[in-house]
Amino acid sequence: MVEPLGKKVKRIAWGITGSGDQMIETYSILVDIKNQTGVETMVFLSKEGETVMKWYHLWDKIQNDFPNFKVDAGPNSPFIAGPLQMGYYDFLLIAPATANTVAKIVYGIADTLVTNAVSQTAKGKTPIFIMPVDQKRGTVKTAAPSGRAFELSMREVDVTNSEKLAQMENITLLSSPYEIYDVFGLERPSEDITLKVKEQKKHKAKKETEI
Repeated sequence: MVEPLGKKVKRIAWGITGSGDQMIETYSILVDIKNQTGVETMVFLSKEGETVMKWYHLWDKIQNDFPNFKVDAGPNSPFIAGPLQMGYYDFLLIAPATANTVAKIVYGIADTLVTNAVSQTAKGKTPIFIMPVDQKRGTVKTAAPSGRAFELSMREVDVTNSEKLAQMENITLLSSPYEIYDVFGLERPSEDITLKVKEQKKHKAKKETEI
């Protein structure tokens, strides 16, 4: 569990990289938090993040749920580093973060929209929360877009880089997407978040049909 930000969160920037692990849960949690709080969420994707969103059938959904939506056209395009540095957003969230993105951040490489956003934000006072997918030694369970579960073995180099990331300036690691609730100071849901969001969407669609 991480400490709550300690203030009302009005605007956040959410960066998505090319990992499918915990993508559906993370997406559902951000939708749920938006529904609860009305937080303005600017979403930006790495080039591989776009690929993963399409693979998990979330490409159209995310543009509908989060209209303030941007795709990597270069390390500083679209220009989001300035507003992040200056505190326009209450915090920067990168989730999920691939091993490649984590390695670049750890070694100071800022050649993508996501890694440049982190490197520039770290120079200011805007908090950064990152959820690496490779944090624990051993094997982890994940799921394919079809829902089929399978296991992955974590590489030592990737776990070590996540540990180094945790020691960097102005960065807090999240061990689970559910810790995003903690940052907002919200209670975690007791039910499966993906099912909860599906029911919310069904209820909303039904109400719109009745109007």
